[in-house]
Amino acid sequence: PTVACFSDFTEMMRALGYPRLISMENFHTPNFMLVSEVLLWLVKRYEPQADLPPDVETEQDRVFFIKAVAQFMATKAHIKLNTKKLYQADGYAVKELLKITSVLYGAMNTKGVERADLSEEDSSKFKFDLGSKIADLKAARQLASEITSKGATLYDLLGKEVELREARTESIARPLEINEAEKMMKVAIDCVLEEVQKTKDMLNNVALDEANLEAKIEKRKLELERSQKRLQTLQSVRPAFMDEYEKIEEQLQKQYSIYLEKFRNLTYMEQLLDDHRRTEQEMFE
Repeated sequence: PTVACFSDFTEMMRALGYPRLISMENFHTPNFMLVSEVLLWLVKRYEPQADLPPDVETEQDRVFFIKAVAQFMATKAHIKLNTKKLYQADGYAVKELLKITSVLYGAMNTKGVERADLSEEDSSKFKFDLGSKIADLKAARQLASEITSKGATLYDLLGKEVELREARTESIARPLEINEAEKMMKVAIDCVLEEVQKTKDMLNNVALDEANLEAKIEKRKLELERSQKRLQTLQSVRPAFMDEYEKIEEQLQKQYSIYLEKFRNLTYMEQLLDDHRRTEQEMFE
């Protein structure tokens, strides 16, 4: 990576309001903690509601974090990141970080913010929030569809108002018959009495249901105690294959160290090959 690349990256991060100072010395050796912190800060700057795993203690967590960031930037911002270079967390990772900072910096400039006159206080107040805009757009679309459906329903109901008005006027003008009203009241009283009887029956069965539930709870407790005793017995017994497993795990750590060294050498040789081809192309031109 060139010095200009580092310079552009540091200037853009300072303009975007990153709280820490970043220099070239930070990336002379692999520094995954700094790269993960910068990535998480850039993603939060792009969309504050983004949910990414912050744990990067183990190798598996780091791989999962890099994949999550790359997938997020590819789907949300259409930015393709090289996960291998990001995982290296050295100078080559700066080029990948520069892809994200360039988009954010360009978006900030389109808002009319001049880089030369931007102070630290102003840059800290700048918020690049697209998540809320997208949420508002989705809510507006949903409300528009609901308004359309409600309007269609209201139009249909207003079309039936002519017929309904005549039926309503006729019902109001018709004299009230005492016998018919008495029958309706008796039917309603019978329904209420039936509901009351059902409620009484349910109350009478509460005691029986409670006893059944207590018996089930007691049975579950006994099963839980037996399961806990069995678990303690299994935990106290060391499996026969653990010795072989530990030896294989030690060998795996050694093989991983060898693989990591060869991977770094391969990346370095690929970079030298690219530089050599570029030099030959320039000489040919």
